[in-house]
Amino acid sequence: MRLATLRADPDLSRFDPLARIISHNRFSTGHGGWSQLVGNYEDDLDSMLPGYAQHTSPMLSTLAHWEAGSHGGYDSSYALKIATRPRKGAQNVAIKRLTFRKRCPIRFETYFTFKPEATDLKLGETDVRSVGLLFDLQGGDSDAHAQRVMPHLRFLNALDGEHVQKWQFKRQSTEFRPLGTSDKTLSHYHLSPDGWEDLPGGNQRLCYNEIPTKVNWTYLRFDFDLASMQALAFQCNDRIFDMSDFDSIRMPAMKNLWCMLNFALFAETDTDKRAFLYVDSVCISGDF
Repeated sequence: MRLATLRADPDLSRFDPLARIISHNRFSTGHGGWSQLVGNYEDDLDSMLPGYAQHTSPMLSTLAHWEAGSHGGYDSSYALKIATRPRKGAQNVAIKRLTFRKRCPIRFETYFTFKPEATDLKLGETDVRSVGLLFDLQGGDSDAHAQRVMPHLRFLNALDGEHVQKWQFKRQSTEFRPLGTSDKTLSHYHLSPDGWEDLPGGNQRLCYNEIPTKVNWTYLRFDFDLASMQALAFQCNDRIFDMSDFDSIRMPAMKNLWCMLNFALFAETDTDKRAFLYVDSVCISGDF
């Protein structure tokens, strides 16, 4: 009965959710709780680390372009747009902030596409450096050995003009820096360009259409267990990848982040033009 109900719903039948749907965002109906990743600061906004200071708010977009007006979403007029600044190496991040009530397997599914800003009449297939996702998780305040755990996964599309096309993960972050004078606020920019490792067997060629205004939607699924704090599975389109060598950024639990369940999506440009990550919809499910 449950499977029949899901398949009868055109908004959900494209996903394969676990037992309970925690969140289902169709960006044709609004932002759905996805907002700008604002860096920590204290006393002065200028105390924010530069990596965070470059971030801007995600927006709702019709995927406008010059030939036909707009592309639209997967099956509606709007998608979430995460746009970098027009500076080589610039990044932008959108985040959804939740907490969990059970340590269980969770599944993150989305349909996405990416492209550079179409500022000239050529393909630009190497203009976007990377797109990716990360979770920011922490155990509960009663856990004996709680950690803050941050799985990171990115598709490195290009680097310095070379078309790379492979998936990478990260288990190292930059050092924490204290902000202000109260000894309460710390910050680290975990999306720094250092420390990325290749996912074994992670080379993949994604659909990237023939002119700079065309897009095709790509499916992604990432499974993670909140009990063991380990990745379970990763799929992109028709490829299912071996995650046995995958690991996450790990650190001691922070004093005010108990049961944190944050999800983030990011984009990075490889040229002095904006990179766009478009997200049509996201389904987050679990065994709650």
